[in-house]
Amino acid sequence: MFQGKEVIVKLSEEADDVYQELNKIVGEEKLKGIDSSFHQTLLRSIIRVRDLLKQNPFAGDQVPKRQMPPKYIQKFDVDNIWRIELADRWRLVYTITGNQIEIITFIMDIFDHKDYDKVFGYKH
Repeated sequence: MFQGKEVIVKLSEEADDVYQELNKIVGEEKLKGIDSSFHQTLLRSIIRVRDLLKQNPFAGDQVPKRQMPPKYIQKFDVDNIWRIELADRWRLVYTITGNQIEIITFIMDIFDHKDYDKVFGYKH
């Protein structure tokens, strides 16, 4: 609940693919007895951020309108974009929508810093 409203966290198909692949890799690592890895750290980070967004959808940094990638505006018809850091310089990009009853935090992308820079048009 946030300000008396239920908060629902949904993942885009792309974000869900990343999440499911990480779950699969971590499951395989656990079967091999691997207790610590980049994949496990990243998955824990995503779960922690998802839980944080359920408590406070505004926990990330809002992307200024002039920096909003057209990709998200066109694909998801959004008018606000937020980003939050994950482990190992990965990023989670989301939007917030809702009504009087609920807030929907829609995770559009989960990616590494290189892909994040590409989508947002940052140059090195």
